[in-house]
Amino acid sequence: MGVYDSRTPDMGVFSNVRLPPNERESSFTISRSVCQNCAVIKIRKSTERGHAGHGWLDTYHTFSFADYHDPQWMGFRSLRVINEDFVMPGMGFGTHPHRDMEIITYILSGSLEHKDSMGNGRVIRAGEVQHMSAGTGVHHSEFNPSKDEAVHLLQIWILPDCKGVTPRYAEKSFVNVAAGTLHLVASKTGRDDSIAIHQDADLWLAKLEMGNHVRHDLQSGRHAWIHVAEGELALNGERLMAGDAAGVSNEPLLELGASKQAQILMFDLV
Repeated sequence: MGVYDSRTPDMGVFSNVRLPPNERESSFTISRSVCQNCAVIKIRKSTERGHAGHGWLDTYHTFSFADYHDPQWMGFRSLRVINEDFVMPGMGFGTHPHRDMEIITYILSGSLEHKDSMGNGRVIRAGEVQHMSAGTGVHHSEFNPSKDEAVHLLQIWILPDCKGVTPRYAEKSFVNVAAGTLHLVASKTGRDDSIAIHQDADLWLAKLEMGNHVRHDLQSGRHAWIHVAEGELALNGERLMAGDAAGVSNEPLLELGASKQAQILMFDLV
């Protein structure tokens, strides 16, 4: 994602990376020495994501997943999966296992019925977040209970900082949160009433009306991934549309301004 990192693959040619004019190279290839101290914003366009249409499921993969494999897009820091799913009425994912993964689901529209081997059974609706720490192992199923409306969701996988933890479940509603500000969804310690996860990662949500602006300070040594769930906005001058995303490194201040109603998820990562 516009930054060389021993934990992620070499991203190769950075044609969408923003650099100061005196540091741009005619070939657009960035050397390791240039990248270490410059601000880097790497754009991931919605139209370039992996895609699979299964009839009952229409899914878009920001990072390599299932039959979609791109060595340039294996994840960003501890963020491993962002799938945008449209599940048709009455359809869904049968019971299947997970382990050693932090799994977060955010419903954009419609509803999703969840059942798991921890005994949880719940229908989550638009504006609600669900979290599972898979840990030593959990089985779950996800179905769209509606007879006539597809469910539109984002499923996110974050690599945990430790393996073999006891599985756990949480959920939180963001239906009525104020627009024009960042809301903390998940964090390592569960601070500010957020969901606690097994990784030094903060997940923020913002609902933006046209003209709204939000700012986020990115501390030294940390990196950000911004995913536009809905709408259109600018990130430090870079235009992003629904489904677009951006990986950011060495940029101390993130400024987002909505040119139309939008929702964004922002990950602040080590």
